Amino acid sequence: MPYQQAWEWQRHLAAACANTRANDSLLLLEHPPTITLGRAAKREHLLVPEDELARRGVAVVASDRGGDVTYHAPGQLVGYPILKLSRYCRGLLSYLRGLEEVLIRTLATYDIAAVRIEGLTGVWVQTGATAAKIAAIGIRLNATGVTAHGFALNINPDLAGFNQIVPCGIADRGVTSIAALRGWSPPMAEVSDRVVTNFAQVFDVTIVAAPAEASNVESVVAERGDPSCLNLSH
Repeated sequence: MPYQQAWEWQRHLAAACANTRANDSLLLLEHPPTITLGRAAKREHLLVPEDELARRGVAVVASDRGGDVTYHAPGQLVGYPILKLSRYCRGLLSYLRGLEEVLIRTLATYDIAAVRIEGLTGVWVQTGATAAKIAAIGIRLNATGVTAHGFALNINPDLAGFNQIVPCGIADRGVTSIAALRGWSPPMAEVSDRVVTNFAQVFDVTIVAAPAEASNVESVVAERGDPSCLNLSH
């Protein structure tokens, strides 16, 4: 699903979420090649001119999420929890640590020992002398206390795409994926299911598939795969 369309879908769900618990949602999807610039992004972290990126078929989008620059591509599971934060966490830091925990537990099911690094957001794996990022996190909390944006977990994307940027603005650490670490790639649907299971445990929620009408916003057309829209409830 193109990034801009997913962003529009998030805005639609966030507006509903501000009014009723029933509309807390978790979106799980993939994006075509896209570079997003968060609110803290520096243009010098974009290493390839935008006209060349356009020639390569890579979209560049200025986003209202937190963080610096990141790269999305097929083979990366992107999760967007749209929820009233006060129902689940005491604050943004607790929420960020919770998202990291979901991903750490999911990676553990593939025998990958992922960790947090003090002072940095996201999930990391030790690769030789340094750590590489396997999952990025960038979120936004709007004026009504509803979250948007979320996490991106590398399953088997073409990691060469990250050479077009300074990932998350961190020049001395690389990126990795489940496929790069394990030598094989689990199915996207399987990883999605494990993320859902761990999300439910970490945030103490019940997660069910959303009704068809909730996942078919008129202006949203899925161009890559079938996005999942899941409802959350305590």
